[in-house]
Amino acid sequence: MDLPRNTFKAALREGRTQIGIWCSIAGSDNAEALAGCGFDWMLIDTEHSTVSLDTVKAMLQAAAAYPTQTIVRPGWNDAVEIKRILDAGAMSILVPYIQNAEEAARAVSAVRYPPHGTRGVAGITRASRYGAVDRYIARANDEICLLVQVETAEALTNIESIAAVPGVDGIFVGPADLAASMGFPGDTGAPEVKAAILEAIRRVRAAGKPAGILSLDPDLLKQAVAAGSVFTAVDVDQAILLRGARALARQWKG
Repeated sequence: MDLPRNTFKAALREGRTQIGIWCSIAGSDNAEALAGCGFDWMLIDTEHSTVSLDTVKAMLQAAAAYPTQTIVRPGWNDAVEIKRILDAGAMSILVPYIQNAEEAARAVSAVRYPPHGTRGVAGITRASRYGAVDRYIARANDEICLLVQVETAEALTNIESIAAVPGVDGIFVGPADLAASMGFPGDTGAPEVKAAILEAIRRVRAAGKPAGILSLDPDLLKQAVAAGSVFTAVDVDQAILLRGARALARQWKG
């Protein structure tokens, strides 16, 4: 069996715009439903959700039949957690809260097999189709996509050095934590925060890396795309559900 191709990674390399959705509701049915909606990619979030590793695997399996590419965000830059997510079959990882080049290099090491990294070797995992992929361990590094998240004022000062780390495939700007670190907790719409986000995206692109973002603000998203965002998440499943439910309640209760 051949190694599956990571078409999301290929699209980023070619600079093709990729529109995505955030998946924070645990469950394979939800993942399958979202995977069929037509987005280029979807992110399964384990940092700010109750999604467990077993559920991640079930969600990856449910989405696999659809053309949407799946990314998983671990809770932290933790080599053990990342290793297990990769073994469960994730081909793209978004590591949160990267502050500097050293932390980015640690994330790169976690997703790569030796001698280029420290990912633990196991022969019978879902990632290798339970050992059926020809020379999986020798070839896996080619298709794993590593995205790192910059989301503090300190991290923004280090964008160029983070981008220069070999093995970083893209840099994601996190508005919520960035706003908090800049002294605007809960206010991603503050003019200072928006300006910092857009400038960060421009700097990521100038450094030669694809930039990404998630926002529920359509105007900010349009500005981010204009600034150079390549992989852009345009909504969150939980937010979509709540908007619809609350609108119905207002409509029927007057």
